[in-house]
Amino acid sequence: MTASSDSRAKRNVYVLVLAQALLGAQMPMIFTIGGLAGQSLAGNPCFATLPISLIVLGSMLSATPLSWFMQRFGRRAGFFAGAAGGALGGAIGAYGLYIASFPVFLAGSFLTGIYMSAQGFYRFAAADTASEAFRPKAISYVMAGGLASAIIGPQIVKLTATAYVVPFLGTYAAVIAINLVGALLFLVLDIPKPPVPEEDAPKGRTRRELLATPRIAVAVICAMVSYALMNLVMTSTPLAVVGCGFETDDAANVVTGHVLAMFAPSFFTGHLIARFGVERIVALGLVILAGAGAVALSGVQLEQFFIALILLGLGWNFGFIGATAMLAGAHEAHERGRMQGLNDLIVFGGVTLASLASGGLMNCSGGSPEAGWAAVNLAMAPFLVLAGGALIWLVLRPSDEDGKTA
Repeated sequence: MTASSDSRAKRNVYVLVLAQALLGAQMPMIFTIGGLAGQSLAGNPCFATLPISLIVLGSMLSATPLSWFMQRFGRRAGFFAGAAGGALGGAIGAYGLYIASFPVFLAGSFLTGIYMSAQGFYRFAAADTASEAFRPKAISYVMAGGLASAIIGPQIVKLTATAYVVPFLGTYAAVIAINLVGALLFLVLDIPKPPVPEEDAPKGRTRRELLATPRIAVAVICAMVSYALMNLVMTSTPLAVVGCGFETDDAANVVTGHVLAMFAPSFFTGHLIARFGVERIVALGLVILAGAGAVALSGVQLEQFFIALILLGLGWNFGFIGATAMLAGAHEAHERGRMQGLNDLIVFGGVTLASLASGGLMNCSGGSPEAGWAAVNLAMAPFLVLAGGALIWLVLRPSDEDGKTA
């Protein structure tokens, strides 16, 4: 495929950007109120953030079957299934709020993970019909749609959180509507279904063989580390900001700055990858993540929280989008379902562990919020060393067939 044949790819990118903006808005909505709703339902306040962890767990467990489903029936069918999971999760969550049942609410959160998993495949779908030159830009543009969702989602929360007597019930009703309306976008998605393989068609590498491919292994490691460390620090940030004497509004402003930094660079990340190479951009992302930890460890003034979380968002953007582009160029089309599902299983497995560990490090490491915040940021170090070491090894190893660049 050549750059001159990218008209179909560009049309698909437009659809996926809109899907990221509209359907993706439900994720900041739920992440904003999920813990608050859980706190109102849980008998033990220590379990208030369990709904968020179950969303990530649901995403991790549904990644592999959803990827297989897309390989068999196409991206459009898979994205419809994701929207159906989001609508069903929102409906069950709303019912759990209505009857004040924490277990029912948790079940809705788990099903919402199906949508979260499907959203993760938008970036891969953007690459399906793109030329090698346009591929990193397509991935980057679709990720940029998250900038709109980060603005749309919180505004819907403000309009709906107290719309009914039961707090947050209106927000979950809005989640149902977003999924039903947003799913219509996929009617105009133009990504051919993968051909049914002939009996003598290449079967592709096994999962073990794929993970043994150096370029794939490094891409998966860098994606997992970038996403998990971002989640680890972001989840603890509101607790740290308020615990260090600032207001809830200050915490919200810090998180807003972080989310904007996550998605705003996506307008040019693909161009940077095309110009400087994917390995350099992933390396830059890891360095910026390390810088975020260093700033966070330097003190707990409000400006330090702002700078650290903005750097955290930038580092995630370069590291995660770069690793995605690296992976997209390292496997064949007939291996797509197997590899992409495996990638997201590993990535969101790491994010699940980070989500569960974040609160424990923050609340159980030392006797003060400052000590807990330091523990969270120090925990980044060994994983950054792992990802950085893997990337250096990939760059320095002798060039071979799996060393092609995205």
